[in-house]
Amino acid sequence: MSYEQIIYEPGPVARIILNRPEVNNAQSRVLLDEMDDAFNRANDDRGVHVVVLSGNGRHFSSGHDLGTEAELIDRATHGYDTERPGSYDQLRELNLSNTLRWRNFPKPTVAMVHGYCIYGGWMIASAMDVIFASDDARFLPAHNQYFGVPWDLGARKTKELLFQNRFLTARDAEAVGFVNRVYRRDDLERETLAYAEEVASTSPMHNRQVKFSVNNMLDAQGFTAHVTAAFQTYAMNASNLGPPTGSLAAEGPARRLEGVAGALAKLKEGRTAFSDYPLDPADPA
Repeated sequence: MSYEQIIYEPGPVARIILNRPEVNNAQSRVLLDEMDDAFNRANDDRGVHVVVLSGNGRHFSSGHDLGTEAELIDRATHGYDTERPGSYDQLRELNLSNTLRWRNFPKPTVAMVHGYCIYGGWMIASAMDVIFASDDARFLPAHNQYFGVPWDLGARKTKELLFQNRFLTARDAEAVGFVNRVYRRDDLERETLAYAEEVASTSPMHNRQVKFSVNNMLDAQGFTAHVTAAFQTYAMNASNLGPPTGSLAAEGPARRLEGVAGALAKLKEGRTAFSDYPLDPADPA
């Protein structure tokens, strides 16, 4: 597969870079399919020991593509099934099955997050083993499609955050355990790659054993059963199964869910629970 919306760089530390900076790396079907293909390539390549996932441009990812021109053309040519069970199968593949595959990818993975990480952006970052963030990163979780938030944050913090519908700053996310490390924006790539190179120099079988045993611990507690059952309930109750939703695009008419707009308004007002860093008022759109 040749890539149009991501960049793939093989090597001991392979890079998968979301490459739609003009729409803040909104996640189209094409982008998600290309990500999946790149992960498969990295898995098959014995020379790859670690994968770093990042985004090109101002932001890591603004979530699912709600209707950019490229996405609308793809929907017209590739097609989205508008009737069940086809629409259910498409929604499941795009928003659950692929995310679980990346979560269970047998090699260590690192998300390198800067700027906005909204809804679908949170989902793909959550599927990585380790998350490093710049101090300007802003995280907005949504409890749908991939229901991992309680596993990332704990039950009470998840309820508090989702009831309030607000962004987490990078320091907030570090404090509650979603982010492993926070660096200055200018230092993020260097520090992330240095960590990844150190991990890549260790035994691949050791890393695989660590990853599988920790993931198996979570599965014994019910992780996969929970997110799968929660997705099925969500999908069966969704009023419109079909193209993915939950994005913030950079150009043209505003394309954002009501929850994103509300959270952005709170972010600009400085309404966060705790933060050591000033908020950037710039609108990602």
